[in-house]
Amino acid sequence: MKTLLLAIFAFGTAMTCTAQDSTSREKVDTIRVGGMIIIKKTDKNGKKEKDVIMANKRRPSKPSNISTNWWIVDIGFANLNDKTNYGSAAAQAFAPGSTKDRFDLRTGKSINVNLWFFMQRLSLIKRVVNLKYGLGLELNNYRFDDERVRLSKNPTLITLDPALDNVDKNKLAADYITVPMMLNFNFTPGRKKGGFGLSAGVSAGYLYSARQKIKDGGNKTKLHDDFDLRKWKLAYVGELNLGPVRLYGSYAFKSMWEKGLDQTPYNVGLRLSNW
Repeated sequence: MKTLLLAIFAFGTAMTCTAQDSTSREKVDTIRVGGMIIIKKTDKNGKKEKDVIMANKRRPSKPSNISTNWWIVDIGFANLNDKTNYGSAAAQAFAPGSTKDRFDLRTGKSINVNLWFFMQRLSLIKRVVNLKYGLGLELNNYRFDDERVRLSKNPTLITLDPALDNVDKNKLAADYITVPMMLNFNFTPGRKKGGFGLSAGVSAGYLYSARQKIKDGGNKTKLHDDFDLRKWKLAYVGELNLGPVRLYGSYAFKSMWEKGLDQTPYNVGLRLSNW
């Protein structure tokens, strides 16, 4: 019995030594290349035995719940919804002798350009329902059809000046720094560009510059003042994404003037944006 046990012990020891010796003769190198793992095996003499290539499986990265779009440009038209009662004492005190025709605009030349520094989209429900907000400048140019319109300040009066009868350009510019806040519905959340969706909400803008600009031949004159325009402009805003085409619009809560005239501004146009 003892002889049998000794024989088994001797056999096991020999097999262990053989395995250790075999392992010691083999050298293993591991190399990572991108998404692959290459295992190189060589014996003790440096002779290459085999390469084993394995895929390095990684979990796909989860899309961020916040996406940012920089430097968006809007190009469109600016106009006014005029509901002024020109027979009222307030209207006649602010714009003596005025009628609705005095403030008709040249639709094709009354331009709205918006420069948005950024817009962000924060996912609320699976990147389909989002909160969209941003910061930018609204630049509005109201081109008068009657070129004789003259604005004066301290106090503000709007009159007709026969000396302006044949000028090349007469416009009122009103510029705001604006923050829009919208609820966005993105119907193609898997697309980075050219998706379909819509947004609706409100914006708050602060009037930082206003001026009347008159161009007569090579001569240009500018009169800077707030002209009793409202300092704050609150508006309904919306946008529509139709693949590569994006449309925007806005309509103010109230008249753009603090007194005298009841003229509500609105804008419509194209939005140049990634989403």
